[in-house]
Amino acid sequence: MAELQDGGLRSPGGHFLFASDLHGREERFSKLFSLVEKERPRAVFLGGDLLPSGSLLLGNNRHDQGDFLGQFLLPRLRALRDILKKEYPSFFLILGNDDPRSMEDEFIDRENEGLWQYIHGRKARFGPYAVYGYSCVPPTPFLLKDWERYDVSRFVDPGCVPPEEGRFSIKVAEEERVLSTIQDDLAMLAGDDPLEKAVFLFHSPPYQTALDRAALDGRHVDGAPLDVHVGSIAVRRFIEARQPLVTLHGHVHESPRLTGSWRETIGRTHCFSAAHDGPELAVVSFDPAQPAEAIRKLL
Repeated sequence: MAELQDGGLRSPGGHFLFASDLHGREERFSKLFSLVEKERPRAVFLGGDLLPSGSLLLGNNRHDQGDFLGQFLLPRLRALRDILKKEYPSFFLILGNDDPRSMEDEFIDRENEGLWQYIHGRKARFGPYAVYGYSCVPPTPFLLKDWERYDVSRFVDPGCVPPEEGRFSIKVAEEERVLSTIQDDLAMLAGDDPLEKAVFLFHSPPYQTALDRAALDGRHVDGAPLDVHVGSIAVRRFIEARQPLVTLHGHVHESPRLTGSWRETIGRTHCFSAAHDGPELAVVSFDPAQPAEAIRKLL
């Protein structure tokens, strides 16, 4: 696990913003950047599925995603930094299961501009807080498997495709495709670190919560009923056992609408989702010193 240097130019007090699953929609990014300019948060977290959707078209679509990065996202962030100067926040981001991993190197390479910190599989320091990132989700019905892992075992829910039977945008060793689990990854990522002041940026929500409810009611595959909860058992067990301060999630767009809640508490941990299936941008605003007072805005 790589540990990054203290991020940003500003004091880490005050509020943070969190958004996820923007899927390359420029109007949503524009709303987010306008909110950042207005509210001047200390940090902004982006929880994956950032690039234009349709990543199975790994040829021309990769070019489209590169265009989105080079012609929209980077210029907009540079302009925002020019406006905010020393008030430019620390951006922490990961990719999600709809983002091809072939784009990962570009996000890492662009860190040297100081516009963001890419934190999948990494730990960053932000004042008194530790920030961790993790992109992977349990197996889904989708074919792109760059950011999918077995959860706690090699079990795959009915209707889902095992990681080794899907497609990858980069070369991946067979051992990683077949044997890697979210459970093992999280144990390695956190190690023995104290997590009382840790913020975890996940793409997957924890299993069987208000944050992972999918619209699968009454559906069956080969006679087997589908589980309406599609989050990660490993993520839930990790939160229960290690009790980080705050965890941030996305991935299951419809869950807040179906459950009526975008937040959950697991022990002392405050879990927030910025997933949303409406036309608006969903943004969670929170102060890590007072996470119970977090609010969600639809813009």
